[in-house]
Amino acid sequence: MRRWNGWGDDTILYPLPRNASSYIADKIGKASPLPEATLDEVLLSVPPSRLPEHPLVIQSPEERARHCRGQSIPDWLAFKSGNIDAFPDGIAYPSTTDEVQSLLSYAEKAGAGIIPYGGGTSVVGHITPEKGDRPVLTIDMSRMNRLVSLDEESRLATFLAGAAGPDLEAQLRAKGYTLGHFPQSFEFSTLGGWIATRSSGQQSLRYGRIEQLFAGGLLASPAGLLKAPAFPASAAGPDLREIILGSEGRLGIVTEATVRVTRLPEQERFHMVFFPHWQEALDSVREAVQEGIPLSMLRLGSALETETQLVLAGHERVISLLEKLLTWRGAGKNKCMLLFGVTGTRAFYRNTLRKALHIFRRGRGIHVGSYGGRKWAESRFLIPYLRNTLWDEGYAVDTLETATDWQNVNRMAEEIESALHGALDAEAGPILVLTHLSHLYPQGSSIYITVIFRTAQTYEQTLARWEALKTAASEAIVKNRGTISHQHGVGIDHAPYLAVEKGHLGIAAIKAMCHEFDPHGLMNPGKLVR
Repeated sequence: MRRWNGWGDDTILYPLPRNASSYIADKIGKASPLPEATLDEVLLSVPPSRLPEHPLVIQSPEERARHCRGQSIPDWLAFKSGNIDAFPDGIAYPSTTDEVQSLLSYAEKAGAGIIPYGGGTSVVGHITPEKGDRPVLTIDMSRMNRLVSLDEESRLATFLAGAAGPDLEAQLRAKGYTLGHFPQSFEFSTLGGWIATRSSGQQSLRYGRIEQLFAGGLLASPAGLLKAPAFPASAAGPDLREIILGSEGRLGIVTEATVRVTRLPEQERFHMVFFPHWQEALDSVREAVQEGIPLSMLRLGSALETETQLVLAGHERVISLLEKLLTWRGAGKNKCMLLFGVTGTRAFYRNTLRKALHIFRRGRGIHVGSYGGRKWAESRFLIPYLRNTLWDEGYAVDTLETATDWQNVNRMAEEIESALHGALDAEAGPILVLTHLSHLYPQGSSIYITVIFRTAQTYEQTLARWEALKTAASEAIVKNRGTISHQHGVGIDHAPYLAVEKGHLGIAAIKAMCHEFDPHGLMNPGKLVR
């Protein structure tokens, strides 16, 4: 069963290696965990539902508690403390587009806000109910998870949009295909959620972001049903798909999606290369992507992230031997680790690997094979479980990301890191800031930052620490020509900074579009734009 107040399946643990706890304590100090509310205690605080009865709507306290928050730090603090100020009044589980439209009509008659719920993995407040007098209906799409059709000649697959990553891939792989969309939340996030938040998978370099994969679909809104045809290309005015992409539930609910699929590759491996210094690594990966080397993934970690990842990997004896080899080869304390993927036919694989290694070795990269990459692939969807482990030791973990052009990547990363390190007072102590480039483009790159900080003596103080860190990082991003979100979306947390990116006219256009699809402002109120 899903954890009600943390990440993932409650049967899965991700213990820290023996030396990792002392490593983190040495970096930012020892921490003490906060006391946690129990589910039974939280259930006592769930108020009576304000919604009328409906055959598809469940009003039980536990269903409402389990759907009331996502996976952001404010969400975690609300769950863990039991201080939850708003719950949805009912949870609906539709099975068809017609049932979704019926629920929208029901909510409109009841004057209820409507929150679309995919996998509950949002880290920026997408599924948090607004506090107020208006009732809230959360529509859980998990029963709408099947493959509707597969056009093998056109390589188009149509799914009901509640399909979670594993269900979607299993249905495609049974027929020899893959979507290739693997965000870190893959196990729980859904196709509709990916579309609504403009998601990016770890192998987007080969398969594309969700906007390249989304060919068309259906959006159920209070104003009616929008059909976006799956044309291969069209010059017939603005693309309706772009209206749906990134709409974050403000226009309606994606109920069906047609996506572009590919044949399963004959061969796929992830390789590891270490560079002596960051700049050599950065120049090498930029050259690889600008030269069009058809890799499936590039992921470059800073020196501190590399050091931390090697500690968290465990296997102390193996890592010690690796460190000695790398030092002997000239990659010492400042080394940076690159993980790259090669995916395709066997002949394609050999040719692509040869071209990539030629570029990386020119930049003094040291190729250590695919063993480390295989280990990463085996555990890549388990990494978020470290949030649970570190929380139990008194540490909070947050992530943030942006994207900018190559000329600005170094300055942007430095400005964000500097802002984060200066955000907290002396009592909060130092923080651990880990940076990597996760998605690369010919024109620039995303920058992904993980922040680990100690929880305070109270939940209120811990939230204040997070707010200071989030504000400092967000202001640094918009001040230095970065997008406020490359892959997490806007939700509540990023909404105050959206106008810097979109401008006054852009925000007005988004609001007008929301009003056209949702005249009474029922859909996911308070998210994206107000």
